[in-house]
Order: sequence, then C-alpha cells, then structure tokens
Amino acid sequence: MKVFSTSFTLSSEERTEVSDVTKLVRDAIQQFPISAGIALINTLHTTCALFINEFQRALIEDLKRLIERLVPERDGYRHDDPRVSDCERGNAHSHLRAALLGRSIAVGINHGELTLGRFQSIIFAELDGPRKREVSIQVIGE
Repeated sequence: MKVFSTSFTLSSEERTEVSDVTKLVRDAIQQFPISAGIALINTLHTTCALFINEFQRALIEDLKRLIERLVPERDGYRHDDPRVSDCERGNAHSHLRAALLGRSIAVGINHGELTLGRFQSIIFAELDGPRKREVSIQVIGE
C-alpha cells in the first residue's frame, strides 16, 4: 500500500461560485503510480464545500436557490453577532451551507482512473468568496 499527497489552489471571483474540479483532481492523481485505490479529496476551509453531482447549468442554479432558501444570508445567526462571536466577516450562512454540502469526498481509483459515473463530477462550491482556497488530495492504493 502506498500513500501520496498533493494539493491545488482555486480562486473565486464571486461570493457564491460553483465549479467543476473533476479535471483538476484527475490531473493531480495521474502523477501517482496507483492502479487501484482511493482518493480522498478535502477542502481545508470551513466556508466552502466539495460534493459529487451532475455539473449542469440549470441544476447548479437550482442548487444555489435551494441553499439560499434553506440558509438565508441574514437570519439572526449567533456567529454573526459581535456580542457572542469574534467573527467579523458576517459569514455564518456560509459555514452552515458548507456543513450541509460537506467538505470532503472519497472516490475510488481503478486502472489509474477516478471511478465516477457518466454524469458525475467533482464539484467545488465557494460559499464565502471571493477567496483563494486549497484542496488537498490524498491517494492510498497500489
């Protein structure tokens, strides 16, 4: 069993931005001599998310509307209240949205390739941008 690690950085331009990072992840794991194993893809931040779904414009717009409805930007969050929190960014909604979507995924590797379905993509959601973000990848296998 071998273990390899790498990372890449993403930059966003909008407060909420969703992007397909499948190619970035695929390119990153190609550098490792692994035929079969698991890739753990993890964002090192608490106000962005990683998940697997279909990356299709209408679906992404629906996802944005859903998280805005479930977790409105301003809703009296304690994290945004300077009387009880040291957060100056006013980003409680971003933390809560990230908690719902998740920050890491595990994807199988077979024959040196990510095991994803025909319509599956690895999706990164910036929820508190614009910012630079680091995504870590650890590959375990042989």
